[in-house]
This record gives sequence, C-alpha cells and structure tokens, in this order.
Amino acid sequence: MRLPGPAAGHLTPKGRGTGVSRRTLLGLALAGAGAAILPTPGRAVPKVRIGILKFGTVSWELETIRRHGFDAANGVALDIVPFAGEDASNVAFLAGDLDMIVSDWLWVSRLRADGDDVTLLPYSTAVGAIMVREGSPIRALGDLAGRKLAVAGGPLDKSWLLIRAMAERDHGLDLTRQAEVAFGAPPLLQQKTIEGEFDAVLNFWHFCARLEANGFRRLIGADDAAKALGASGPVSALGYVFRERWARDNQPALAGFMKASAAAKDVLAKSDEEWRTLAPIVRAEGAELEKLRDRYRQGIPARPVAQDAEDAARLYRVLAGIGGEKLVGNAPDMAPGTFWQGSG
Repeated sequence: MRLPGPAAGHLTPKGRGTGVSRRTLLGLALAGAGAAILPTPGRAVPKVRIGILKFGTVSWELETIRRHGFDAANGVALDIVPFAGEDASNVAFLAGDLDMIVSDWLWVSRLRADGDDVTLLPYSTAVGAIMVREGSPIRALGDLAGRKLAVAGGPLDKSWLLIRAMAERDHGLDLTRQAEVAFGAPPLLQQKTIEGEFDAVLNFWHFCARLEANGFRRLIGADDAAKALGASGPVSALGYVFRERWARDNQPALAGFMKASAAAKDVLAKSDEEWRTLAPIVRAEGAELEKLRDRYRQGIPARPVAQDAEDAARLYRVLAGIGGEKLVGNAPDMAPGTFWQGSG
C-alpha cells in the first residue's frame, strides 16, 4: 500500500490519549541537539540526503520546503535524490547512499526482524480505496462478487489484504475466488477502468482522488477496512524511514528536518494558494487539484506516534495471517521499534 499527506497544528487532539506526539518527539530531538539547531558560523550545515520517487507525492512537501526555505531556516540542508522506482531507492538506502526515504511500516518491521536498525516516523495516513463509477449498481463490498476488479500494487499490497480480510469477515466473500481480479500498474489500471474494462478499481490514494473528480465514487477505503479490523483511528501508511544510529549521530539534522517538514505540512494544510502554486508539479488543476488537496490534508497524521504504532501492530497480525511468510517473513508480530519514538 503506497499511499500519502501530514502537519504541524494537527498533532495531538484533546482527549486522544497520552502517547508521544510528533511535537514531543521534536522536543526530544531538539533537546538532544542542543538549545539551537542553527549552525554556528564557520560550521557546516547538517545535511539530510533523502531519496524520493521522481513523480511521487512526497515531492509536493519537499518542494514546499525548498520554495519557502524551511530547511535553511531550521539549520539543515536537504539533498533530494530522485529515483524512477521504489526498488532503486530502497537499494540505495540499504547500501548507505541515502539517509532517509519514504516507505511503509511492514518493510521497516521486516528489516528490523532481520537485525537492521531502521525505524519510521509517520508521514501520511492517506490510503487507497475501491472506486466505482457514480452510477454503478455496486453499492457495498459484497456486490463485488462476480465483478471485474482491478488491483494496483500486487497481491501483497496492504490495502488489498485489509479489504480482502474485511470482505471475508463481514460478507463471507473471498475476493480472490469470487471476483475476477487483475493486478497491474496504477496508471494502466486507472486508464482501463475509465475506459470501462473493469467494474471497480483499488488504486493508490492520489489516483483515487483524480477519479473522484471525474465521475467516480469511493466504495470503501483501506482506512475503513483497517478500522473494521481493530484500528482505533487512521494509521500512517507511510513514514520517513532512517536508521537509529544515524538519528543518534545526526540529531541536529533530524531535528531540523522534522521542523522543516512540519512547517511545510502546515502550509499545505492551510493555504489553498500554495496548492495552486504546486499545480504544475501535482499535474492537476480545477476540481482535480482541489480533490487531491483535500485528500492530502485528510492524510496528515494527527495522533501520537504510540497510538499509530499500537494500531499498526494490530493490523500487522491481520496482514500476517493473510499474506504469510511472503509478506512478513518469519515474524508473527511487528518488530519493536518499528515506529521511532525518540528513544536513544
């Protein structure tokens, strides 16, 4: 499940528990880095080398940081390295050529179970959904029986597995057997669904938002399935991934990046004009741009990290039960420390 959105001003709503919030984490990072994170004259500015997909939604936030100078203002320099695909960025990160990438907690947990010290800070709760045409007779998950369903991300995609689990539990429906399922690349499935080749499509959040602006409606989201399966709130699908030892050795860089990221998300959460400026990068305008903006904002993490981690651990067990060893390896539970909470 690849999924984004995220921001300051949306951190720990009242009555949401006492877990460690992103703001608290920032305070911890700043305390470790010293009272000020701005570099002293004559000293090199801390750098964060971050790998992103060339046309991924993370670029929207990083472009906002760059344009407003939030990185320099918070004493850090971003070195943004674009990649054509996720596999290439993952390999570069694992080889030590990058300090940070954006990925999901299943991948982080599997690496930790194998002894790596990778960890994750929530980036976005935005997830995919099953989309149908506005006038479609498909009104509930059970109506997908006998229908043609396109699924982006492959058979081990988190959104797909969660929706499969919900369909079987609530409707007695095995989508792998009782629907005509086709897997493929998100853009291809998007186009074929628009052309009428499929009755429904499960795609990543930003593809879904574009469909919403063009005569389609959401049947059910992976977030709905997650809540039905035990999550107490929206779970971050993606996060900024880095190594714990890098965090310990580069506290000023991490603290500066966290502040720059929060500032950019705050702007994206509040300013419609900012989105109009981003339109060429987002590659959308009018109603489509507005829907992407709204769905991005809804994906901004708003809960303490500890709550995110607890819900992710619950969902991990559900996913492990469906995806098995191919998905999670030999670890039946999410590895401790998958979500970074400032320790060390």
